[in-house]
Amino acid sequence: MTTADTTRPATAMRRLRRPKGMTAHIFLVLAVLISVFPFLWTIVMATNTTEDIYKSPPKLTFGSHLLENIRHVLNTIDFFGSMLNTIVVASVTTALVLFIDSLAAFAFAKFDFPGRKVLFGTLLVFMMLPLQLAVLPQFILMSEIGWVGMLKALALPALANAFGIFWLHQYIQNGVPDELLDAARIDGAGFFRQYWNIALPMIKPALSFLAIYAFVNAWNDYVWPLIVLTDPSHVTLQVELAQLHVGHTTDYSMVMAGVLMAALPLVVVFAVFARGFIAGATEGAVQGS
Repeated sequence: MTTADTTRPATAMRRLRRPKGMTAHIFLVLAVLISVFPFLWTIVMATNTTEDIYKSPPKLTFGSHLLENIRHVLNTIDFFGSMLNTIVVASVTTALVLFIDSLAAFAFAKFDFPGRKVLFGTLLVFMMLPLQLAVLPQFILMSEIGWVGMLKALALPALANAFGIFWLHQYIQNGVPDELLDAARIDGAGFFRQYWNIALPMIKPALSFLAIYAFVNAWNDYVWPLIVLTDPSHVTLQVELAQLHVGHTTDYSMVMAGVLMAALPLVVVFAVFARGFIAGATEGAVQGS
């Protein structure tokens, strides 16, 4: 058999794979465009005037009114004060969620104790319940301990996140070998040392994802801060942005400018934690290959 005969099947296989690869790339490009379009449309509306937004067909190009719209936002609401409140709440909530949820997930995944299955099943049931059901009990609790109107009333209800515990439980169950924990126990390591020195370094990708999830949820929360924050100086950003809507005379270009400014920190947070998530996932894929 000649060299040409041996290379023909490989060449034919590459030709068959090309259309599939091109189709996948086309779908990926379309998915990216669909995902990015709302953000681009927000920028377009934030850089134009409300009259341009109401035009038919609407203006699809960037305008020159961004700085003017931003100035209107800053003159209308206490944007930076409410943003500082939101940064504090979201950062503290995210840190506490990562610690408490990972600790609980590690216990559920790697330790056998009485009632473990019942407690975990109860956790899954609560994960499926709407969050609105807990608003009234939470408000009564905050009122009893005297936290109504304070920023710490936003962090406490979010500590034990059912989804976070379930997500980390599944990751720890498959991603942390029992052999390492057994070896640590032989060396005299207790529960917290196993958690801190063995489990946490191995679940960094899952923690990165949960950090993004928890921060975005805390940043975008509107209903609970609107109910529990009675002090105007403690208002969070989403509640403050709602003040930009004034009846039938809403300046939508100004609203979109405020929304754009509020979304920029989320982009930064995603960029920071997504690097750890992707790096960890890639490292695991390379080690597993």
